[in-house]
Amino acid sequence: MQDAVTSLIRNYDTTGRYFDRNAIDYLKSYFDTGADRVKTALVVNSNSADIVKFAANQLFEAVPELLLAGGNAYTTRRYSACLRDMDYYLRYGTYAIIAGNSDVLNERVLQGLRETYNSLSVPIGPTVRGIQFLKEAIKSAAAEAGITNTSFVDEPFDHMTRELSEIDI
Repeated sequence: MQDAVTSLIRNYDTTGRYFDRNAIDYLKSYFDTGADRVKTALVVNSNSADIVKFAANQLFEAVPELLLAGGNAYTTRRYSACLRDMDYYLRYGTYAIIAGNSDVLNERVLQGLRETYNSLSVPIGPTVRGIQFLKEAIKSAAAEAGITNTSFVDEPFDHMTRELSEIDI
């Protein structure tokens, strides 16, 4: 797993270059948002169940057929699996927020996930919507905690969405 700093260093080292203005600006932005990234992780940590519940409620309101007979969240077992997966995306998304890098998502979450979901007949569309609802819930909770710029929350959740979906968000 790489973080923003080690990933940048690796890229510049591979090409044998010194940091240019873009690299310095990128590092400055990463460090400038460091305290807010940590504070956001603390907010997620203390509110993870509420964030997952909010996102799930938003998802089931948007796609109520998931809860109907034959839907992928019908039965307690499937409903619980849905919440478990949303918690999984939330946890790994939070790791990526701290790292400022989505490598952890590729390594631990996304590799083979689309194929697994397709083989289990888990619909990708609602999964993608659920991930976006998680992002919205985190941004809202972070804003309530006084974090004014939550743009760093977008990248990990948008990355998961892009990798899972066939549509551009």
